[in-house]
Order: sequence, then structure tokens, then C-alpha cells
Amino acid sequence: MNSPIAENPELAQVARKRVQGREPLLLSAASAMLPREADVLARAREFARPLLVDEHLNSGESMWEHADAVAAILDSIGGSEAMQAAAYLIYASFHLSHPEEAITRRFGSTYASLALETSKLMQVQGQARSGSGARKRGEAKIEHTETVRKMLLAFSRDLRVVLIRLASRLQTLRYHATHKVPVDRLLAEESLYVFAPLANRLGIWQLKWELEDLAFRFLEPDTYREVAAKLDEKRREREHYMQELCDTVRRELAERGIEATVQGRPKHIYSIVKKMRGKSLAFEQLFDLRALRIIVADVPHCYEALSWVHTRFTPIDSEFDDYIAKPKPNGYQSLHTVVRDGQGRPVEVQIRTQEMHDHAENGVAAHWAYKEAGTKGYAGVSATGEYDAKIAVLRQLLAWEREFADSEEVRALGLFDDRIYVLTPNASIIELPKGATPVDFAYTVHTSLGHRCRGARVDGTMVALNTPLQNGQTVEIVAAKEGGPSRDWLNPELGYLSSARARSKVRAYFNALQLQETIAKGREIVEKVLQREGKTSWKLDDIAAQLGFKSAEALFEVVGKDEFSLRTLEVLLRADSEEADSHDNLVVRKPRGTGSGGKVLVVGMDSLMTHLAKCCMPAPPDEIGGFITRGKGVGIHRTDCPNFQKMLETTPERVIDVAWNETSGEARAVYPVEIQVEAADRQGLLRDISDVFTRERTNVIGVQTRSHKAVASMVFTVEVPNATQLRTVLAAVANVAGVRFARRK
Repeated sequence: MNSPIAENPELAQVARKRVQGREPLLLSAASAMLPREADVLARAREFARPLLVDEHLNSGESMWEHADAVAAILDSIGGSEAMQAAAYLIYASFHLSHPEEAITRRFGSTYASLALETSKLMQVQGQARSGSGARKRGEAKIEHTETVRKMLLAFSRDLRVVLIRLASRLQTLRYHATHKVPVDRLLAEESLYVFAPLANRLGIWQLKWELEDLAFRFLEPDTYREVAAKLDEKRREREHYMQELCDTVRRELAERGIEATVQGRPKHIYSIVKKMRGKSLAFEQLFDLRALRIIVADVPHCYEALSWVHTRFTPIDSEFDDYIAKPKPNGYQSLHTVVRDGQGRPVEVQIRTQEMHDHAENGVAAHWAYKEAGTKGYAGVSATGEYDAKIAVLRQLLAWEREFADSEEVRALGLFDDRIYVLTPNASIIELPKGATPVDFAYTVHTSLGHRCRGARVDGTMVALNTPLQNGQTVEIVAAKEGGPSRDWLNPELGYLSSARARSKVRAYFNALQLQETIAKGREIVEKVLQREGKTSWKLDDIAAQLGFKSAEALFEVVGKDEFSLRTLEVLLRADSEEADSHDNLVVRKPRGTGSGGKVLVVGMDSLMTHLAKCCMPAPPDEIGGFITRGKGVGIHRTDCPNFQKMLETTPERVIDVAWNETSGEARAVYPVEIQVEAADRQGLLRDISDVFTRERTNVIGVQTRSHKAVASMVFTVEVPNATQLRTVLAAVANVAGVRFARRK
């Protein structure tokens, strides 16, 4: 496998040095998550080759060559063969119809999870860039913040994604530079403002400086070429001078009993331009084009070496910083000074211990002393195991996010002001609104955990449940085996909940609790009615279905809320009993005047007494059926009446055919029918509906009204000669202002 690093001597030297040094915890933590199989790299390459060899990325680069290069970059920074193998599987997953199944079968679920997680992140970022178009500076920063958020959460699920994404982005920039292919500006900005700071925070210096220089080369090509030309003008002379200076410093320090490693420090174009702009300096005014680093055994020797440097050379007073006594916020320690040699040429000098150097080279994550965790405010965290490595890296990811959020442009936009990120005990990152508490955290992890939350430990220390959380803290919830939330949590003055999601979960819990109480109340009422009517053998679900409810609980709910008339239930229960007949007999009212019209004819029989059933109130031309009752004649029902259907199933021998009496010349009969109306409640509503009945010459013989939550429900019993007249009345009522529906009950 050809490596781009082999073609770059300076890069190769850095790579060899890094592999020989202590492996960063990031690599250790990420590599530990992969199976240790000796042949996994070879198997992964062979698996991916036929899928990638003829495929190309959007940039035009061969996908197979890109995967090879990514694996080489991972190798250069100390990544294991297993991690390099994962790089091939990620790109292969783009071309598999069922990637999770295929990769799991051949390499295991760990590799499958990594491939899917990384490919998903790559696709989301690519789509965001392709759909962004031309953007203003602030809009590009907004895009970058979304990238940061997505990357942060993806990294928390699998730390290997960090290295693979960095290596992949570096190779993309290398390809564009080598083949002189134009780069999308947003991709270059993302590399400079998001990826490079991430590499820096994680201490992967080799990737950091190359990402910066390549991205800057595409963003400002003229400035890049100008500075590069000035550096090249006297490069050979400067390198010869620095070699002699290093030998002199090393020899004279040894004569004073100070063993030291002295080396020249390379300067990169982006860092030069950044310093020129930050301090408003011309290229010729830069003090650190000639720079060397002195590494000694301990802190006392640092100051001894500094004393010698200031005695041997002429110090520039304004260019001295003691980062040992006062480390930088990320923990960086070193002595920085600028001196002039005998010819007056400025030389930047850094003096540090080997431990400080490892810290500076490999990042805080690679040097986090968890054995001293208690003194750093993270009590209860041990110094051993993969867990500590992952926690260390995750804390640096959170610090990277805060560094990005604290940049001047992003802070001006206020893009991260509304959220924080904290860690679970299992080392996953949880995103929360700013001001969130342990209760918010618990509900974000799982609703059940939120309900059962009774206490919390933050970085190993018990805290009150309304304590606001801070970025980067580790939160552990103390939960009961069962139980629910406290109503106090909904009191905004007590400060238990900050997120809308958590508040909605707590409200939903108490609403469900109230609903269950309402259902229990409704069940008790219905069961009492069944006992009173002697119908306890009836199935509750059957009763609910006949009354038009989806379930018995739905019936109990409206009964418990007092939104359902128990008279309707009683009518249903009495439909096939003598008592029901005696109450439900409603003889057809004869018209005012003389005659005996309006009778129902029993097919094949004469002079049988009939009555209209109140449960369904039939009227011409409804299809009807008759049911013989004891001593009360024939009850007339609509054929679609639930009670009639039940009678037809249980006692079909008592069902007879009937028909409407349409004898011409008889005075017109009228029939009682119930109309159900629902409307937005308002003053004058009943009056307006009554006016409709008057205009339609429809007699109203009964009214029931009820209002609940500004909704009026009304049932009118009216007399109509037939269903045609009924439809006319319903249409007129439906046109009344505020009426939602009017229909036959």
C-alpha cells in the first residue's frame, strides 16, 4: 500500500517520532474497542477492493485510493491495524444493500456499528455542504456549528469516528492540492475552523498543522504563495544556522550539568499568517521564524536553562511568557522567550520537561493524570482502564466544542448559548439546554429514569436535583425501583426542570394518572348501572361497541367525566325486556284532527298493536323490522339498530316482517326522531337553532343540552313525517353559525 507520507520526508520524520513516543490515549481508547485479529486488515482490504476499485468520490478521487490513504494516515499516527481495517469497511458500506448485516457477518457487530455511524455522519455533512450554496460568513459559521454538534454526538457513540474523520478530511485536502482540483469553500472553512481545532485539542499535531496549511492554501491562495515564497528565499541558510545553534546550546548546557534535547521547531504557513495578523506585524518583524525547543529533565532545570539562555543571549523583555507557573486553560505548560543572537537575529526559545512536551504534542487527553483525579475535581474516577481513556477524550471533545463556541464570530451569533453537554456514567454525551438540572438529564436519557429519579451525583458528589449542570460534568442518577415524579418539579420557581421535553413528560405522567382515576370512576358507575338493571353478565366491551365507543375504557372515560348520559345506557340494557317495552312504547302520534293514519303494517296479519322503539326511533322510509314482545305487541326497530341486530341473533323466532302504511288519502302521521348537534358554545346558539325548527315547521318535543370546555352538545327530539324532511332539517341546522355537525342520533 503506497503511503503519501513516504513521499514527504518531513511528514515521515514526524510519523516515526510519534510512533516511537507514547501512544495517545485517544488511539488507545479507540483501538481497544476493536477486535484484535491479526489478519483483519488484509481481510478488510480484500472485502472492500471489488466494491471500491471502480468507484469515485465527488472530488473525482478513486474511493479505493482514498481508503488506502486514510489507512496510511491512521498508521502514521499510531493507529492499530484493526482501526485501519475499519477505514476500508466504512467506504465499503456505501455500496452494500444491507451493510450492517454484511459487515456483521464477516467482521462482527463492532465494525458494522462503526461503519454505519461514520458513513451516516459523512453523508449528513456532505448534504449540508451541497445544499448550502453561497453563504455569508455568519451563515457559514452556523453551518459549522451544526457540524460540530453532529460530530460531537457521533464521537460520543464511537471514538474511532474522530480519527477516521480527521484522516479522511486530510486526505481529501491532499488530493485536491496534488491534483489542483478546486475545493468547495465551505469544506475548506470547515477543515480550518472545525477539523483543525479538533485535531489540536486531541493533540494530533501532525494532522492539525497540515489541515491548517492545506485549508488556508485553498481559502487564501495568494497570501499562502506569498508567505511560502518568503520562507523559501533563505530556507537553506536558516536551516544551517539553526543546526549550528542547536549544537551550541546542547553543548553549553551540558557543560553546566543540564542534559537537554535541543531541536529546531518547524514553522507552518498558517501559524505565521495568524501571528502576523494577530499582532499586526510584517513578515520581517516576526521573531519566531527561527525557533528551537529545549527539553530537560525537570522543572528546576527549566528555569536553570532559561537563566542560561538569558545570560548567553540578549532577551527581548516583552516576549517572555511563563506558562509553567501559569498554565494555559487547556493545561499547556512551557517557558517561552525570544532572544537576539550576536548578530541581532531574533530566535524564539521554548523550554519544557519531557512530560510537558508529551502533553503539548499529544494533547490534554494523552496526558490526563487520572491517578490525581481527586485533586482535579473529578473524585471517584480511577486511573485505570479503557473507561478512563474514553472519559479523558470525551472531556477534550467537550472542550473543543466550547473553544469553537467561544470564538468571537460564533459568540456574536449566540449559537451555542442555549445548550450544554454532559457525560453519562457510560461515557456518552448528552445534549441539554443551558440551565438544565439532573432531572432534565434523567428524562433525556429515558422517561422511566426521569420518573424514578430521586437523587444525583455530579462528578462523584451528591447534589440537589435542582442544581444547574455545567458543561463537561459526569452525571449519575440515583433512581428508585418504581414510582413517579413529584408535582413540585412542575413549579418553575423551584427550578427542577429547564427543558420543555422533561416538563411535557412530567405533565403526561400526571395526566395519565388523572385519566386512570377518571376511568376507574366511570367503570364503577357503569357497573352499578349493570347491577341495578340485572345485566352483570353483559360484556363491557360489547356494551361499549354498541354505544359507539372503541373500547370499554373509552366509555368509562366519558362516563367518569360526566359527559355521557346514563339514560342511553339504560335504554340499551332494557331493549329486549318488558320494562324496556313499557318505557320505550311511543305510539305514533296522530295528526291534529280526525283519522287514524300513520300505522305500521305487519306483513300477513291484521290488527296487531305496534309501537316505535325509542332506542332507534324509526321513521319512513327507514328499513324496519318487528320484534314481538310479551303483552305489548310488536316493537318496530330500524334494521341497523344494534338492539334489533342482537335480537335477530339471540331470538330470531320473534322477529317478523313489517312495512310502513302508505295508504293514500290518510292524514299524515309524524314520527319522533332524535337529532344530535355539536357546536362551539356561544350566547344565542339555542335560540338560533330553535328558529330553524320553526322555519322548517318542525315540532320539537324534547331538548337536552350540555356544555363542556366551550363545546355545546345538544339532543333535540323532533317530529317529522319522513326521513326526507329530516335531511332538510339537518342541513338547515348545520348551516347555523358555530355548528360543527348535526346528524340523526
